[in-house]
Amino acid sequence: MDFTPTEEQAAARDLAGEIFGDLSTPERLAAAGTGPDAELWKALCAAGLPGAVEDVGLLGLVLLLEEQGRVTAQVPFAASCVYGLLAVAAHGTQEQRGRLLPGLRDGTAVATGAFPARGGLAVSVEGTLTGVVPWVPWLRDATEVLVAVRDPAPRGGHSLWRVRVADADTGPVELTAPWAAGRLVLDGAPGERIGGQGAYDDVLATARTAFAGLQAGVCAGSLARAVAHTNEREQFGRPLAAKQGVQLRAADAHMDTEAIRVTAYEAAWRRDAALPYGTHALTAAWWASEAGKRVVHAGQHLHGGMGADLDHPVHRHFLWGRQLDAYLGCGSEVLEEMGDLIARNAQSVQDVQSAQSAHNAPSAQEETA
Repeated sequence: MDFTPTEEQAAARDLAGEIFGDLSTPERLAAAGTGPDAELWKALCAAGLPGAVEDVGLLGLVLLLEEQGRVTAQVPFAASCVYGLLAVAAHGTQEQRGRLLPGLRDGTAVATGAFPARGGLAVSVEGTLTGVVPWVPWLRDATEVLVAVRDPAPRGGHSLWRVRVADADTGPVELTAPWAAGRLVLDGAPGERIGGQGAYDDVLATARTAFAGLQAGVCAGSLARAVAHTNEREQFGRPLAAKQGVQLRAADAHMDTEAIRVTAYEAAWRRDAALPYGTHALTAAWWASEAGKRVVHAGQHLHGGMGADLDHPVHRHFLWGRQLDAYLGCGSEVLEEMGDLIARNAQSVQDVQSAQSAHNAPSAQEETA
């Protein structure tokens, strides 16, 4: 494994960090309220960053999302890249890629995803979708939504369908974090299938890896604010950072942040290298959930009474961290899914070994001879 960014990945990360740092300031975020930052999204698209994700891969996207998370920038960058650009590039037909990718690259089309599948939506033989998804992040900003549809038994599993938001009924939903979410209601809405068997599992694993990278940035930003505060704030003539308890709490938060980062890097690197990464994506998601909430709680606590101020910038990191903790499966759900996946993989290996043993065993005629 080599997580060293390529020249293209490093350049894209640095450019993203500059744009996010310049435009996503605490003052602008406070003025935006729960709405998206249209000017920031326009600047990112003008710089070609959404389209660059095709070239820098999932590891490059994780690096970009770390920069977004540091400042909790309110744009649908992760959702549109994962559920739109990467999903269509990996699983779309040649015709779909030629038709859909240009708009996703330049930002004129914005995608989001009704993930993970909760109950599944019904699909008719004519390709229309019916069902309700209680909340979908960034739905109010999206032009299209990737929907997971439960396949009929006995095959089971899920398939992916693209639906235009204009063909659905939507209503605003407020989440912990200001992600411009909405309620998705489909009543015979026309849908377009994206990919075949296994596409849903791959996109979900990609999403978990990407949002783990976003969580790493959120945690890094929270910890940076806590470090700056405890170095400036004095108590009894000494900085708070000089106290051993503060140092230990910050050190634990740093180690948790690094664990989120390195597991997200590994899962992303494996996907880019075309290696199996399902369990690695679940590992990154587990760390993002369990360690992520520890870090953002520590960030607030290290601010003392100021951490309880809802208008303080660190509180935004807390809200994002808790939203990412539960999004795409909380820690216990992810752990259960990981156990099931490991058990299925082990059974598959055992079945292959049994088949090979039966094939290599001598026949009764050979034993008699």
